[in-house]
Amino acid sequence: MSGDPPLSEPREVGDPPLLELRGVSFGYEADRPVLTDVDLRVPAGRRMAVLGPNGGGKTTLFRLMVGASAVDSGTVLVGGVPLRRTRAGLLDVRQQVQLVLQDPDDQLFAATVFQDVSFGPVNLGLDDARVRQRCAEALAALEITDLADRPTHLLSYGQRKRVAIAGAVALRPRVLILDEPTAGLDPSGVEALLRTLDALHRAGTTLLLATHDVDLAYRWADERVLVAGGRIRQGVSGAELGGGDLLDGAALTPAWAPVVHRLLDRVPDLAGARPRTPAELARLLDAAVGTGRKVPEGP
Repeated sequence: MSGDPPLSEPREVGDPPLLELRGVSFGYEADRPVLTDVDLRVPAGRRMAVLGPNGGGKTTLFRLMVGASAVDSGTVLVGGVPLRRTRAGLLDVRQQVQLVLQDPDDQLFAATVFQDVSFGPVNLGLDDARVRQRCAEALAALEITDLADRPTHLLSYGQRKRVAIAGAVALRPRVLILDEPTAGLDPSGVEALLRTLDALHRAGTTLLLATHDVDLAYRWADERVLVAGGRIRQGVSGAELGGGDLLDGAALTPAWAPVVHRLLDRVPDLAGARPRTPAELARLLDAAVGTGRKVPEGP
């Protein structure tokens, strides 16, 4: 036994959210606010997509959550405790909440993958055996064990993204925040990364993912948040992602799936089917053509 805590300890009913913003306002310039009097609650176990246009405030929101920027007003709470931007306070936050930046080259700096992933555990003061165990587990979780001795500058972009995430996972945070993690990845790379995030979620990690990809938010998240115009709207429904004033006001395009669902509901044999991806729709149509029978309803 290593003596390390489990990846995610059980949470009791009535526990405070892992992260919470209360009446938070922030701006880089006094007369140009980025966020104004916003509230947000992140309960344990969520897969939360934070939607918004480029420049809409998603990254700023994440920086406030981890104490990288100080709020102008309001309060950020981590595990029900107000965030303190002292050395000890930030150390405590970073053992509970980790932020992975959009560009992995902003985060990677060591000569090899193992050295980079081990940086956090080493700075926690863990002994060598526990550092190696944490790194081995993080590399395995991101499916990059074979890259441990590789120089980071020789990795592909997708590999560097995984190394950056592994460095955060090695700290065993309760909450993992990812700023546009799928940006720059090809479709197969996106699906592989989402499978990895699903595995982390099953292991107990609460996930926040920033994106302007409404389709991704629809099919991956169990809760969606919209950041636009200096405000936050929590609890955006799947139906709202199908188009309307909310998305128009944020300069976002509708998700593919809810629009297709409305069309399928007009076809008697396909009404109620709920494919979430083009691949699922293709299988649905193939089944309908092949059998000539009504397709069972999706989840």
